Amino acid sequence: MIRVTLMARLLALPALWMGTVQLVFAELSFYLFMDGMGHTFFYSAAVIMALSIAVLFGARRYRFASVNSKEAIFYAVLTWITVGFLGAIPIFFVAGVSWTDAVFESVSALTTTGATILSGLDAMPKSFLMYRQFLQWMGGLGVVIFVVAVLPMLNIGGMRLLKAETVGPVKDEKLTPKVKKTARYLWYVYLLITLMCAICYWLAGMSAYDAIAHSFTTVSTGGFSTHDASMGYFQSDTILWICCVFMALGAISFSLHYRVLAARQMALYWQDEECRWFLLIALAFSAMVAQQLWQFDEAQGTFAIITQATFHVLSFMTSTGYGAAGFTEWHGAAPILLLVVGYVGGCAGSTAGGNKVVRNVISFKSILLEVKQLVHPSGVFTIRYQHRPINEQIRNSVMSFMCLAAITTTVLTLLLMMTGVDFVSALSAVAACLNVLGPGFGELGSNFAPLTDSATWLMSFAMILGRLEYFTVIAIFTSLLWRE
Repeated sequence: MIRVTLMARLLALPALWMGTVQLVFAELSFYLFMDGMGHTFFYSAAVIMALSIAVLFGARRYRFASVNSKEAIFYAVLTWITVGFLGAIPIFFVAGVSWTDAVFESVSALTTTGATILSGLDAMPKSFLMYRQFLQWMGGLGVVIFVVAVLPMLNIGGMRLLKAETVGPVKDEKLTPKVKKTARYLWYVYLLITLMCAICYWLAGMSAYDAIAHSFTTVSTGGFSTHDASMGYFQSDTILWICCVFMALGAISFSLHYRVLAARQMALYWQDEECRWFLLIALAFSAMVAQQLWQFDEAQGTFAIITQATFHVLSFMTSTGYGAAGFTEWHGAAPILLLVVGYVGGCAGSTAGGNKVVRNVISFKSILLEVKQLVHPSGVFTIRYQHRPINEQIRNSVMSFMCLAAITTTVLTLLLMMTGVDFVSALSAVAACLNVLGPGFGELGSNFAPLTDSATWLMSFAMILGRLEYFTVIAIFTSLLWRE
Protein backbone atom coordinates (compact mmCIF):
# COMPACT_ATOMS: atom_id res chain seq x y z
CA MET A 1 0.00 0.00 0.00
CA ILE A 2 1.23 3.49 -0.84
CA ARG A 3 2.03 5.55 2.25
CA VAL A 4 0.32 8.90 1.69
CA THR A 5 2.20 10.80 4.40
CA LEU A 6 5.55 9.59 3.09
CA MET A 7 4.56 10.65 -0.43
CA ALA A 8 3.57 14.10 0.85
CA ARG A 9 6.92 14.57 2.58
CA LEU A 10 8.81 13.35 -0.49
CA LEU A 11 6.85 15.66 -2.80
CA ALA A 12 7.67 18.59 -0.53
CA LEU A 13 11.34 18.15 -1.48
CA PRO A 14 11.09 18.92 -5.24
CA ALA A 15 8.53 21.60 -4.37
CA LEU A 16 11.05 23.18 -2.01
CA TRP A 17 13.66 23.00 -4.76
CA MET A 18 11.27 24.70 -7.22
CA GLY A 19 10.67 27.47 -4.68
CA THR A 20 14.42 27.88 -4.26
CA VAL A 21 14.88 28.19 -8.03
CA GLN A 22 12.22 30.89 -8.23
CA LEU A 23 13.82 32.70 -5.29
CA VAL A 24 17.15 32.72 -7.15
CA PHE A 25 15.47 34.20 -10.21
CA ALA A 26 13.84 36.83 -8.01
CA GLU A 27 17.32 37.88 -6.91
CA LEU A 28 18.58 37.82 -10.50
CA SER A 29 15.69 40.03 -11.55
CA PHE A 30 16.30 42.48 -8.69
CA TYR A 31 20.08 42.82 -8.95
CA LEU A 32 21.23 41.60 -12.38
CA PHE A 33 18.50 42.00 -15.00
CA MET A 34 16.54 44.74 -13.16
CA ASP A 35 13.51 44.04 -15.33
CA GLY A 36 10.78 44.42 -12.70
CA MET A 37 9.95 40.71 -12.43
CA GLY A 38 11.57 40.18 -9.03
CA HIS A 39 8.40 40.58 -6.96
CA THR A 40 6.52 38.02 -9.06
CA PHE A 41 9.23 35.41 -8.61
CA PHE A 42 9.64 36.27 -4.92
CA TYR A 43 5.98 35.97 -3.95
CA SER A 44 5.64 32.68 -5.83
CA ALA A 45 8.81 31.34 -4.18
CA ALA A 46 7.69 32.46 -0.73
CA VAL A 47 4.35 30.67 -0.95
CA ILE A 48 5.86 27.46 -2.36
CA MET A 49 8.68 27.33 0.18
CA ALA A 50 6.37 28.11 3.11
CA LEU A 51 3.98 25.29 2.17
CA SER A 52 6.85 22.86 1.54
CA ILE A 53 8.49 23.57 4.88
CA ALA A 54 5.12 23.31 6.62
CA VAL A 55 4.58 19.82 5.16
CA LEU A 56 8.14 18.73 6.02
CA PHE A 57 7.93 19.87 9.64
CA GLY A 58 4.24 19.09 10.11
CA ALA A 59 4.85 15.45 9.23
CA ARG A 60 8.36 15.24 10.70
CA ARG A 61 7.39 12.34 12.98
CA TYR A 62 6.94 10.29 9.79
CA ARG A 63 10.56 9.57 8.89
CA PHE A 64 11.81 9.07 5.35
CA ALA A 65 11.73 5.36 4.76
CA SER A 66 12.74 2.95 2.08
CA VAL A 67 10.65 3.52 -1.02
CA ASN A 68 9.06 0.41 -2.51
CA SER A 69 8.50 -0.12 -6.25
CA LYS A 70 4.87 1.05 -6.22
CA GLU A 71 5.74 4.21 -4.30
CA ALA A 72 8.65 4.94 -6.65
CA ILE A 73 6.32 4.80 -9.67
CA PHE A 74 3.71 6.96 -7.96
CA TYR A 75 6.33 9.43 -6.75
CA ALA A 76 7.94 9.80 -10.18
CA VAL A 77 4.62 10.68 -11.83
CA LEU A 78 3.45 13.00 -9.04
CA THR A 79 6.79 14.80 -8.99
CA TRP A 80 6.46 15.80 -12.64
CA ILE A 81 2.86 16.92 -12.12
CA THR A 82 3.77 18.88 -8.98
CA VAL A 83 6.76 20.74 -10.40
CA GLY A 84 4.81 21.33 -13.63
CA PHE A 85 2.07 23.16 -11.73
CA LEU A 86 4.46 25.04 -9.44
CA GLY A 87 6.70 26.09 -12.32
CA ALA A 88 3.66 27.54 -14.08
CA ILE A 89 2.98 30.19 -11.42
CA PRO A 90 5.51 32.80 -12.66
CA ILE A 91 4.57 32.04 -16.28
CA PHE A 92 0.89 32.71 -15.48
CA PHE A 93 1.64 36.15 -14.00
CA VAL A 94 4.50 37.31 -16.24
CA ALA A 95 3.26 36.12 -19.64
CA GLY A 96 -0.37 36.96 -18.89
CA VAL A 97 -1.68 33.68 -20.30
CA SER A 98 -4.41 31.38 -19.00
CA TRP A 99 -3.61 28.83 -16.29
CA THR A 100 -4.04 26.06 -18.87
CA ASP A 101 -1.43 27.62 -21.14
CA ALA A 102 0.90 28.39 -18.23
CA VAL A 103 0.88 24.73 -17.10
CA PHE A 104 1.45 23.61 -20.71
CA GLU A 105 4.46 25.93 -21.00
CA SER A 106 5.87 24.78 -17.66
CA VAL A 107 5.41 21.06 -18.41
CA SER A 108 6.88 21.59 -21.87
CA ALA A 109 9.93 23.20 -20.29
CA LEU A 110 10.48 20.63 -17.56
CA THR A 111 9.95 17.63 -19.84
CA THR A 112 12.30 19.33 -22.36
CA THR A 113 9.60 19.13 -25.02
CA GLY A 114 10.07 22.71 -26.20
CA ALA A 115 6.52 23.17 -27.54
CA THR A 116 5.36 26.70 -26.71
CA ILE A 117 2.20 28.77 -26.69
CA LEU A 118 4.14 32.04 -26.37
CA SER A 119 5.10 34.54 -29.06
CA GLY A 120 6.94 37.85 -28.93
CA LEU A 121 9.80 36.32 -26.94
CA ASP A 122 12.29 38.98 -28.03
CA ALA A 123 10.39 41.64 -26.07
CA MET A 124 9.89 39.61 -22.88
CA PRO A 125 11.84 40.20 -19.62
CA LYS A 126 15.26 38.58 -19.56
CA SER A 127 14.81 36.99 -16.15
CA PHE A 128 11.60 35.32 -17.33
CA LEU A 129 13.21 34.00 -20.51
CA MET A 130 16.20 32.65 -18.58
CA TYR A 131 13.78 31.02 -16.14
CA ARG A 132 12.16 29.10 -19.03
CA GLN A 133 15.59 28.06 -20.27
CA PHE A 134 16.71 26.91 -16.82
CA LEU A 135 13.53 24.84 -16.31
CA GLN A 136 14.50 22.85 -19.39
CA TRP A 137 18.05 22.36 -18.16
CA MET A 138 16.76 21.26 -14.75
CA GLY A 139 14.36 18.79 -16.35
CA GLY A 140 16.97 17.44 -18.77
CA LEU A 141 18.32 14.60 -16.66
CA GLY A 142 15.15 14.56 -14.59
CA VAL A 143 13.93 16.21 -11.43
CA VAL A 144 13.83 12.91 -9.54
CA ILE A 145 17.46 12.15 -10.44
CA PHE A 146 18.37 15.60 -9.15
CA VAL A 147 16.59 14.90 -5.86
CA VAL A 148 18.38 11.56 -5.51
CA ALA A 149 21.71 13.29 -6.20
CA VAL A 150 21.24 16.19 -3.79
CA LEU A 151 19.22 14.79 -0.89
CA PRO A 152 21.03 12.01 1.02
CA MET A 153 17.88 10.84 2.82
CA LEU A 154 16.67 9.33 -0.46
CA ASN A 155 19.73 7.10 -0.77
CA ILE A 156 17.64 4.32 0.77
CA GLY A 157 15.36 3.14 -1.98
CA GLY A 158 17.08 5.50 -4.38
CA MET A 159 17.60 2.83 -7.02
CA ARG A 160 13.86 2.36 -7.33
CA LEU A 161 13.41 6.10 -7.86
CA LEU A 162 16.23 6.09 -10.39
CA LYS A 163 14.60 3.24 -12.34
CA ALA A 164 11.19 4.92 -12.33
CA GLU A 165 12.73 8.13 -13.64
CA THR A 166 15.37 7.01 -16.14
CA VAL A 167 14.56 6.11 -19.71
CA GLY A 168 15.51 3.13 -21.82
CA PRO A 169 14.93 -0.63 -21.73
CA VAL A 170 17.97 -1.36 -19.56
CA LYS A 171 17.88 0.55 -16.27
CA ASP A 172 20.16 -1.36 -13.93
CA GLU A 173 23.49 0.16 -14.96
CA LYS A 174 25.24 2.11 -12.21
CA LEU A 175 28.52 4.00 -12.45
CA THR A 176 29.27 3.41 -8.77
CA PRO A 177 27.92 1.05 -6.09
CA LYS A 178 26.00 3.94 -4.47
CA VAL A 179 22.99 5.36 -6.32
CA LYS A 180 23.53 8.81 -4.86
CA LYS A 181 27.05 8.97 -6.31
CA THR A 182 25.81 7.65 -9.66
CA ALA A 183 23.24 10.45 -9.87
CA ARG A 184 25.83 13.05 -8.86
CA TYR A 185 28.35 11.88 -11.45
CA LEU A 186 25.67 12.14 -14.13
CA TRP A 187 25.00 15.73 -13.08
CA TYR A 188 28.73 16.57 -13.01
CA VAL A 189 29.06 15.41 -16.62
CA TYR A 190 25.87 17.30 -17.52
CA LEU A 191 27.23 20.50 -15.99
CA LEU A 192 30.61 20.12 -17.72
CA ILE A 193 29.08 19.69 -21.19
CA THR A 194 26.74 22.65 -20.56
CA LEU A 195 29.70 24.86 -19.62
CA MET A 196 31.60 23.82 -22.73
CA CYS A 197 28.54 24.56 -24.88
CA ALA A 198 28.11 28.06 -23.40
CA ILE A 199 31.76 28.91 -24.02
CA CYS A 200 31.59 27.70 -27.64
CA TYR A 201 28.41 29.71 -28.31
CA TRP A 202 30.01 32.82 -26.82
CA LEU A 203 33.18 32.40 -28.89
CA ALA A 204 31.01 31.96 -32.01
CA GLY A 205 29.38 35.37 -31.53
CA MET A 206 26.47 34.97 -29.14
CA SER A 207 26.12 37.40 -26.25
CA ALA A 208 26.97 35.95 -22.84
CA TYR A 209 23.26 35.96 -21.98
CA ASP A 210 22.22 34.07 -25.12
CA ALA A 211 25.17 31.69 -24.86
CA ILE A 212 24.21 30.64 -21.33
CA ALA A 213 20.49 30.54 -22.13
CA HIS A 214 20.92 28.38 -25.23
CA SER A 215 23.51 26.10 -23.63
CA PHE A 216 20.80 25.19 -21.09
CA THR A 217 18.36 24.12 -23.80
CA THR A 218 20.90 22.59 -26.21
CA VAL A 219 22.49 20.11 -23.82
CA SER A 220 19.10 19.30 -22.26
CA THR A 221 17.80 18.82 -25.84
CA GLY A 222 14.91 21.07 -24.87
CA GLY A 223 14.81 23.60 -27.68
CA PHE A 224 13.43 26.72 -25.98
CA SER A 225 15.00 29.93 -27.26
CA THR A 226 15.06 33.54 -26.16
CA HIS A 227 14.03 34.55 -29.69
CA ASP A 228 10.97 33.78 -31.79
CA ALA A 229 13.22 32.85 -34.72
CA SER A 230 15.02 30.25 -32.55
CA MET A 231 18.53 29.50 -33.84
CA GLY A 232 17.70 31.22 -37.12
CA TYR A 233 17.92 34.53 -35.25
CA PHE A 234 21.71 34.39 -35.22
CA GLN A 235 22.11 33.73 -38.98
CA SER A 236 25.36 31.86 -38.39
CA ASP A 237 26.34 28.49 -39.84
CA THR A 238 29.09 28.24 -37.21
CA ILE A 239 26.53 28.47 -34.41
CA LEU A 240 24.37 25.83 -36.12
CA TRP A 241 27.28 23.39 -36.33
CA ILE A 242 28.21 24.01 -32.69
CA CYS A 243 24.58 23.36 -31.86
CA CYS A 244 24.71 20.09 -33.83
CA VAL A 245 27.70 18.88 -31.82
CA PHE A 246 26.16 19.61 -28.43
CA MET A 247 22.69 18.35 -29.37
CA ALA A 248 24.39 15.09 -30.30
CA LEU A 249 26.32 15.05 -27.00
CA GLY A 250 23.07 15.62 -25.12
CA ALA A 251 21.47 12.70 -26.97
CA ILE A 252 24.28 10.24 -26.15
CA SER A 253 24.16 8.33 -22.86
CA PHE A 254 25.67 10.35 -20.04
CA SER A 255 26.98 7.13 -18.54
CA LEU A 256 28.97 6.67 -21.74
CA HIS A 257 30.25 10.24 -21.49
CA TYR A 258 31.44 9.48 -17.98
CA ARG A 259 33.22 6.32 -19.08
CA VAL A 260 34.92 8.19 -21.92
CA LEU A 261 36.09 10.94 -19.56
CA ALA A 262 37.27 8.43 -16.96
CA ALA A 263 39.16 6.27 -19.46
CA ARG A 264 40.13 9.19 -21.75
CA GLN A 265 39.34 7.07 -24.79
CA MET A 266 37.21 8.71 -27.47
CA ALA A 267 37.05 5.35 -29.28
CA LEU A 268 34.53 4.19 -26.67
CA TYR A 269 31.87 6.26 -28.42
CA TRP A 270 32.21 4.22 -31.62
CA GLN A 271 32.59 0.94 -29.75
CA ASP A 272 29.23 1.48 -28.07
CA GLU A 273 26.63 -0.11 -30.37
CA GLU A 274 23.81 2.31 -29.58
CA CYS A 275 26.01 5.39 -30.03
CA ARG A 276 27.37 4.00 -33.29
CA TRP A 277 23.86 3.39 -34.66
CA PHE A 278 22.76 6.85 -33.46
CA LEU A 279 25.50 8.51 -35.51
CA LEU A 280 24.89 6.32 -38.57
CA ILE A 281 21.12 6.92 -38.52
CA ALA A 282 21.64 10.66 -38.13
CA LEU A 283 24.03 10.63 -41.10
CA ALA A 284 21.61 8.61 -43.26
CA PHE A 285 18.61 10.84 -42.53
CA SER A 286 20.69 13.99 -43.03
CA ALA A 287 21.64 12.72 -46.50
CA MET A 288 17.99 11.97 -47.34
CA VAL A 289 16.76 15.36 -46.16
CA ALA A 290 19.62 17.08 -48.01
CA GLN A 291 18.58 15.29 -51.19
CA GLN A 292 15.01 16.57 -50.73
CA LEU A 293 16.19 20.13 -50.10
CA TRP A 294 18.36 19.98 -53.19
CA GLN A 295 15.54 18.52 -55.31
CA PHE A 296 13.03 21.21 -54.27
CA ASP A 297 15.62 24.00 -54.07
CA GLU A 298 14.81 24.76 -50.41
CA ALA A 299 18.24 26.24 -49.67
CA GLN A 300 20.92 28.05 -51.64
CA GLY A 301 24.25 26.32 -52.11
CA THR A 302 25.56 22.87 -51.26
CA PHE A 303 27.00 23.87 -47.88
CA ALA A 304 23.76 25.59 -46.86
CA ILE A 305 21.78 22.48 -47.81
CA ILE A 306 24.09 20.19 -45.80
CA THR A 307 23.98 22.57 -42.83
CA GLN A 308 20.19 22.89 -42.82
CA ALA A 309 19.63 19.16 -43.33
CA THR A 310 22.08 18.06 -40.62
CA PHE A 311 20.91 20.68 -38.15
CA HIS A 312 17.21 19.89 -38.47
CA VAL A 313 17.70 16.11 -38.50
CA LEU A 314 19.72 16.30 -35.28
CA SER A 315 17.24 18.80 -33.84
CA PHE A 316 14.38 16.33 -34.40
CA MET A 317 16.28 13.12 -33.66
CA THR A 318 17.59 14.46 -30.37
CA SER A 319 14.11 15.87 -29.61
CA THR A 320 15.61 19.35 -29.21
CA GLY A 321 13.24 21.07 -31.62
CA TYR A 322 15.31 24.09 -32.62
CA GLY A 323 14.53 25.69 -35.97
CA ALA A 324 16.78 27.68 -38.28
CA ALA A 325 14.68 27.99 -41.44
CA GLY A 326 11.11 27.60 -42.60
CA PHE A 327 11.25 23.82 -42.23
CA THR A 328 7.48 23.69 -41.68
CA GLU A 329 7.09 24.79 -45.30
CA TRP A 330 9.55 22.35 -46.84
CA HIS A 331 8.24 20.25 -49.72
CA GLY A 332 8.53 16.59 -50.63
CA ALA A 333 9.37 13.96 -48.03
CA ALA A 334 11.56 16.22 -45.85
CA PRO A 335 8.86 16.98 -43.18
CA ILE A 336 7.91 13.28 -42.96
CA LEU A 337 11.56 12.28 -42.61
CA LEU A 338 11.88 14.72 -39.69
CA LEU A 339 8.81 13.22 -37.97
CA VAL A 340 10.14 9.68 -38.48
CA VAL A 341 13.59 10.47 -37.12
CA GLY A 342 11.89 12.14 -34.14
CA TYR A 343 10.39 8.77 -33.24
CA VAL A 344 13.81 7.10 -33.58
CA GLY A 345 15.11 9.39 -30.84
CA GLY A 346 18.46 9.50 -29.08
CA CYS A 347 20.27 7.07 -26.81
CA ALA A 348 18.96 5.59 -23.57
CA GLY A 349 20.31 7.39 -20.52
CA SER A 350 20.46 10.72 -22.34
CA THR A 351 18.27 13.82 -22.27
CA ALA A 352 16.76 12.98 -25.67
CA GLY A 353 13.24 11.69 -26.25
CA GLY A 354 11.81 9.37 -28.89
CA ASN A 355 11.72 5.59 -28.77
CA LYS A 356 15.50 5.44 -28.24
CA VAL A 357 17.98 3.97 -30.68
CA VAL A 358 18.51 0.82 -28.63
CA ARG A 359 14.83 -0.13 -28.97
CA ASN A 360 14.90 0.46 -32.71
CA VAL A 361 18.04 -1.67 -33.06
CA ILE A 362 16.58 -4.54 -30.99
CA SER A 363 13.28 -4.31 -32.91
CA PHE A 364 15.10 -4.50 -36.24
CA LYS A 365 17.14 -7.47 -35.04
CA SER A 366 13.94 -9.16 -33.84
CA ILE A 367 12.43 -8.80 -37.30
CA LEU A 368 15.55 -10.31 -38.86
CA LEU A 369 15.37 -13.14 -36.34
CA GLU A 370 11.80 -13.95 -37.38
CA VAL A 371 12.83 -13.95 -41.05
CA LYS A 372 15.74 -16.31 -40.30
CA GLN A 373 13.42 -18.55 -38.31
CA LEU A 374 10.98 -18.63 -41.22
CA VAL A 375 13.70 -19.63 -43.71
CA HIS A 376 15.37 -22.09 -41.31
CA PRO A 377 12.63 -23.47 -39.01
CA SER A 378 15.00 -25.84 -37.24
CA GLY A 379 17.70 -23.24 -36.70
CA VAL A 380 18.55 -21.80 -33.27
CA PHE A 381 19.21 -18.06 -33.36
CA THR A 382 19.86 -15.43 -30.70
CA ILE A 383 19.77 -11.65 -30.72
CA ARG A 384 23.00 -10.05 -29.58
CA TYR A 385 23.47 -6.48 -28.44
CA GLN A 386 26.88 -5.12 -27.47
CA HIS A 387 28.19 -8.66 -28.16
CA ARG A 388 25.91 -10.08 -25.47
CA PRO A 389 22.73 -12.13 -25.92
CA ILE A 390 19.45 -10.29 -25.34
CA ASN A 391 17.17 -12.19 -22.99
CA GLU A 392 13.52 -12.75 -23.79
CA GLN A 393 12.34 -10.34 -21.09
CA ILE A 394 14.13 -7.35 -22.61
CA ARG A 395 13.00 -8.31 -26.10
CA ASN A 396 9.37 -8.54 -24.97
CA SER A 397 9.68 -5.22 -23.12
CA VAL A 398 11.02 -3.51 -26.24
CA MET A 399 8.34 -4.89 -28.54
CA SER A 400 5.63 -3.99 -26.03
CA PHE A 401 6.96 -0.46 -25.84
CA MET A 402 7.05 -0.04 -29.62
CA CYS A 403 3.50 -1.37 -29.90
CA LEU A 404 2.30 0.90 -27.09
CA ALA A 405 3.97 3.93 -28.74
CA ALA A 406 2.08 3.25 -31.99
CA ILE A 407 -1.25 2.72 -30.20
CA THR A 408 -0.81 5.82 -28.04
CA THR A 409 0.04 7.95 -31.08
CA THR A 410 -3.08 6.75 -32.88
CA VAL A 411 -5.42 7.27 -29.91
CA LEU A 412 -4.09 10.72 -28.99
CA THR A 413 -4.16 11.84 -32.63
CA LEU A 414 -7.82 10.85 -32.90
CA LEU A 415 -8.65 12.57 -29.60
CA LEU A 416 -6.88 15.73 -30.72
CA MET A 417 -8.71 15.69 -34.06
CA MET A 418 -12.00 15.49 -32.11
CA THR A 419 -11.18 18.94 -30.68
CA GLY A 420 -11.12 20.40 -34.21
CA VAL A 421 -7.46 20.02 -35.23
CA ASP A 422 -6.71 18.77 -38.75
CA PHE A 423 -4.93 15.43 -39.25
CA VAL A 424 -1.45 16.74 -40.16
CA SER A 425 -1.42 19.21 -37.27
CA ALA A 426 -2.79 16.62 -34.83
CA LEU A 427 -0.31 13.91 -35.81
CA SER A 428 2.66 16.28 -35.66
CA ALA A 429 1.52 17.70 -32.30
CA VAL A 430 1.15 14.24 -30.77
CA ALA A 431 4.51 13.18 -32.19
CA ALA A 432 6.07 16.37 -30.81
CA CYS A 433 4.66 15.86 -27.31
CA LEU A 434 5.13 12.09 -26.97
CA ASN A 435 8.71 12.33 -28.23
CA VAL A 436 9.28 15.49 -26.14
CA LEU A 437 10.28 17.10 -29.41
CA GLY A 438 8.50 20.47 -29.61
CA PRO A 439 7.71 21.85 -33.06
CA GLY A 440 4.61 20.86 -34.97
CA PHE A 441 3.44 21.25 -38.54
CA GLY A 442 0.32 22.64 -40.20
CA GLU A 443 -1.61 25.16 -38.13
CA LEU A 444 0.72 24.47 -35.18
CA GLY A 445 3.85 25.29 -37.17
CA SER A 446 4.48 28.54 -35.28
CA ASN A 447 3.32 27.54 -31.80
CA PHE A 448 0.62 25.60 -29.97
CA ALA A 449 -1.53 28.64 -29.17
CA PRO A 450 -4.36 27.61 -31.60
CA LEU A 451 -5.21 24.57 -29.43
CA THR A 452 -8.35 24.64 -27.31
CA ASP A 453 -8.07 24.27 -23.52
CA SER A 454 -9.07 20.59 -23.63
CA ALA A 455 -6.51 19.92 -26.39
CA THR A 456 -3.84 21.79 -24.43
CA TRP A 457 -4.44 19.66 -21.30
CA LEU A 458 -4.35 16.55 -23.47
CA MET A 459 -0.96 17.54 -24.87
CA SER A 460 0.34 18.37 -21.37
CA PHE A 461 -0.56 14.82 -20.36
CA ALA A 462 1.10 13.49 -23.53
CA MET A 463 4.36 15.26 -22.63
CA ILE A 464 4.53 13.65 -19.18
CA LEU A 465 3.51 10.32 -20.73
CA GLY A 466 6.35 10.55 -23.25
CA ARG A 467 8.90 11.84 -20.74
CA LEU A 468 8.30 8.88 -18.42
CA GLU A 469 8.03 6.47 -21.36
CA TYR A 470 4.41 5.36 -21.09
CA PHE A 471 4.56 2.47 -18.64
CA THR A 472 5.32 4.50 -15.51
CA VAL A 473 2.32 6.78 -16.09
CA ILE A 474 -0.03 4.02 -17.25
CA ALA A 475 0.82 1.96 -14.14
CA ILE A 476 -0.89 4.45 -11.81
CA PHE A 477 -4.19 3.94 -13.66
CA THR A 478 -4.15 0.16 -13.17
CA SER A 479 -5.49 -1.76 -10.20
CA LEU A 480 -2.14 -3.55 -9.88
CA LEU A 481 -0.56 -0.49 -8.28
CA TRP A 482 -3.25 -0.13 -5.66
CA ARG A 483 -3.60 -3.74 -4.55
CA GLU A 484 -2.15 -4.83 -1.23
